[in-house]
Amino acid sequence: QVQLVESGGGLVQPGGSLRRSCAASGFTFSNYVMSWVRQAPGKGLEWVSSIITNGRTTSYANSVKGRFTISRDNAKKTLYLQMTSLKPEDTAAYYCTRDRLGYYSSSDSSRGQGTQVTVSS
Repeated sequence: QVQLVESGGGLVQPGGSLRRSCAASGFTFSNYVMSWVRQAPGKGLEWVSSIITNGRTTSYANSVKGRFTISRDNAKKTLYLQMTSLKPEDTAAYYCTRDRLGYYSSSDSSRGQGTQVTVSS
């Protein structure tokens, strides 16, 4: 079955950086659009970024544009999110998703278990 295992979360100071990874298994990784979404405490899921199958096209939420970079390594079946210039409002549980429909759908995309990122001094 589909397995998405995130890593790379933790506590970081404002202005710092983190790199998130998501190891995929149970499906042909290179055939799927992949995304990152996040959920801040007490809030709903927020789409963060998506990347197409060959990695050549990416998209970002306005809140992270210019600070976050999504990438993928199809040979390693791994999705990445490089986060820089982190702000306290980036504090959230971050999830990677497999987007069967070709775009992120809260009702259809498969999600990993998520890991927490806390931005605080």
